[in-house]
Amino acid sequence: MMKTETETLRVGPFRFTSRLFVGTGKYATFELMKAALDASECEVVTVALRRDVFDADGAARQGNLLDYLDLSRFTILPNTAGCFSAKDAVRSSMLGRDLLEGLGNRGAKWVKLEVLADRKTLLPDPFGTLEATKELVAAGFDVLAYTNDDPITARRLKDAGATSVMPLGSPIGSGQGILNPANIRLSLEYLKDGDPDYPVIVDAGVGTASDVCFAMELGADGVLLNTGIAAAEDPVQMARAMSHGLKAGRHAFLSGRIPKKPYSTASSPTEGTIARSS
Repeated sequence: MMKTETETLRVGPFRFTSRLFVGTGKYATFELMKAALDASECEVVTVALRRDVFDADGAARQGNLLDYLDLSRFTILPNTAGCFSAKDAVRSSMLGRDLLEGLGNRGAKWVKLEVLADRKTLLPDPFGTLEATKELVAAGFDVLAYTNDDPITARRLKDAGATSVMPLGSPIGSGQGILNPANIRLSLEYLKDGDPDYPVIVDAGVGTASDVCFAMELGADGVLLNTGIAAAEDPVQMARAMSHGLKAGRHAFLSGRIPKKPYSTASSPTEGTIARSS
């Protein structure tokens, strides 16, 4: 059955109309963040609880960015940014769950899991990510696992119970776009084999709207980004562009592109489906 552009995105128990997930870091002001989020038309916003909400003792800071988000409109997706071990990522996830449950946010038991390998590359640690995924799934979390673009790792994370696997387009904040489309395609193939509705969200490295469009044309179910909007010269305008790019890419994927050919094909063929006049 052909899919349509009105189809909602299902991630675990959630349903969303927008397929663009937007981060909340790196904005010059909270007011600018709010305006960019509005322009993006997103429904899910990611929050680095360890960096932007908790203090060193694990207590919520006064005047943190959650005070500037409409929790009746947005579903908060806490992430474990800044965690370099499975232990730290699990602890951060637990803290986030407790805080969001206290606020009544419906995303309290899901998490964007990041376990990073080192501070220079900020690339994912596949072993730590797999370990943390298993532990969090056992604790009842819906885990959205950020990982590299390796299809084997992606399949293992799904097998471990990840609600969604999120292969990177390129390193965090690099703006390089989709560096390895062949591996993204393979990851999609492996993850959706026998499970076509399994949500795969491309995450990290997006620099502009064409990157979002390309990710969606490859067949991704959504895109998560932060720096590409927040660090743009005009974040609000870029947020709007990202939203349009995502929709265009989704339409293109659903419509089915023509195959690439080595030679030209006439635009006005002598034979075709349109009847020729006599």
